[in-house]
Amino acid sequence: MLKLALPKGRIYERVQALLSDCGLTLRLPERGYRPECSDDRLAVKILKAQNVSALVGLGSHDLGFSGHDWVMENQADVVELLDLGFDPVRIVAAVPVSADLDTLLAQDRVVVVSEYEHLSRSWLEARGVKYHYMRSYGATEVFPPEDADLIIDNTASGKTLVENQLKIVDTLLHSTTRIIANPRAMDDPERRGVIEELLLLIRAVLDGRDRVMLEMNIDEARLSTLVAQLPAMKSPTIAQLYGNTGYAVKVAVQKGAVARLIPELKRLGATDILETAIRKVTP
Repeated sequence: MLKLALPKGRIYERVQALLSDCGLTLRLPERGYRPECSDDRLAVKILKAQNVSALVGLGSHDLGFSGHDWVMENQADVVELLDLGFDPVRIVAAVPVSADLDTLLAQDRVVVVSEYEHLSRSWLEARGVKYHYMRSYGATEVFPPEDADLIIDNTASGKTLVENQLKIVDTLLHSTTRIIANPRAMDDPERRGVIEELLLLIRAVLDGRDRVMLEMNIDEARLSTLVAQLPAMKSPTIAQLYGNTGYAVKVAVQKGAVARLIPELKRLGATDILETAIRKVTP
C-alpha cells in the first residue's frame, strides 16, 4: 500500500479534483483526515500544507503534494517528481514603503517576522544582518512597522503587501505545488510502480486540460494546404468522407491557439468545424 499525504485547505480541493479526473475518488468523512480512496493501493491522509514535505522526507508517507516553498523551508529529503503549476507564489522580503533597506539592515537589531524560519535565517545571515527572528502564524503583513522591521512572506500578486504599505525588496524563490516522493519509496520497485502509474494519469489529465480536439471537413484539392497549417502532437488523423466527397480531419491542439486557428481554418476552406474537450492525453 502506498501512503499518500495531501495538503489541507484550498490546495486539497484542487488536488482532489485532479485525482477525480484521473479516476480516483476520495470520500472524506465529516471532520475526518483519512479519506477513503477508490484505489485500495492508496492510503491517504490529510495534513497541514507546512508538514507534508517534512513527513514525506522522514518516510512517514511515500508520496505527497507540497508547495516548493515548504520543501525548501523544511530542507526535506524528497524527490520532486512533477511541477503541477498550482498556486504560484513568490517568497519575498518586504519592508515599509518609507524604509531604506541598506539603512534598515545596518541596524544593531532587525526584527524579522515570518512563517519561514530557515529561509529567513539563510537570507539574513548571507547578508551579515544582526536580527531577532519571530515566527508568525498567519497575517504576517500586519506586523510592520510597529512590531517588525522586515517580513518574509509568500505573495501571489503583491496586492496585500501594497495595501499594508509594504514594498518588496527581494525575491527568495518562486513556488508552485509539486508532487514529491520519499527517495526510499522510489527505490522500492512495487511502490515505484504505483507512483509511476499515478504520474502517468496525472500528466495525461494536465495535458488534456490544456488541449481541445478540432474536427473539420475539407475537399481533396485543399487538403494538403490545410494539413500544412495544422499544429499537431504528431500528425492529424485523416479519413475519407462517404461518397469520396472530401476528407475528415481531426487534430488535438493547444487551447490558446484555437481563437486564431479557427478563422484561419475557415479561410483555408475547412467546413463543419467541431471543438471538443479532452479529458486525458497520453502520447
